[in-house]
Amino acid sequence: MLSKNRIKLIKSLHFKKFRDESNLFLVEGEKMSLELIRLKPECIEQIYGTNEFIEENKIIEKFEKITEKELSQISTLKTPNKVLIVCKKWDLKENINSRNEFYLALDEIQDPGNLGTIIRLADWFGVKNIVCSKNTADCFNPKVVQATMGSIFRINLMYQDLSKFIESKNLPVYGAFLDGESIYQKARAPKGILILGNEGNGISKEIENLVSDKITIPKFGEAESLNVSVATGILLSEFFRN
Repeated sequence: MLSKNRIKLIKSLHFKKFRDESNLFLVEGEKMSLELIRLKPECIEQIYGTNEFIEENKIIEKFEKITEKELSQISTLKTPNKVLIVCKKWDLKENINSRNEFYLALDEIQDPGNLGTIIRLADWFGVKNIVCSKNTADCFNPKVVQATMGSIFRINLMYQDLSKFIESKNLPVYGAFLDGESIYQKARAPKGILILGNEGNGISKEIENLVSDKITIPKFGEAESLNVSVATGILLSEFFRN
């Protein structure tokens, strides 16, 4: 049976302040939890699973059986799914062993769902590194983690001063703008830094000054704008299709 103190600790991890203080975060749901167990077992602090989950998956380490009622008390989900894992954060840094010729750079992406979807898209297209401005949403936010569908365990994320990062790389810098060159007009190899801007304000002036190639997705209808994660998917598809 979960103690009141343990419930309090787990529920505190719904909030960034306490995730930062404890260096812990939450992973929920059967699929996500099995991905974590497979890919980053060293980061697991404690597994809280229903009897069904434990028996189906033969978990023998760091687990505690809990009831469905207890799971609903600590979950961030409307419909909790068998298991919740308290996980230690890992270092957010570039993978220096990968071929780092293409980066996604996120300039103050605020919505957790957008960030999670962008991480999942990067994983789909084989982008290994994402660099986030320091004001971008917390990648350990439960909504971000859930939206990645496990991709957060495979992608290297960094939170850095974007200007300094871009200036440190001898790569072409692409920025998504409404008035840029059509992404369909010129074939582009997946080499460089692709910058996506804030949902409401776009790419900041400071970062815009570092962009070497302004690109856009041409509009054929009447919509005012595209969701930033949708735009990311379209742009990545064009960069990688050749």
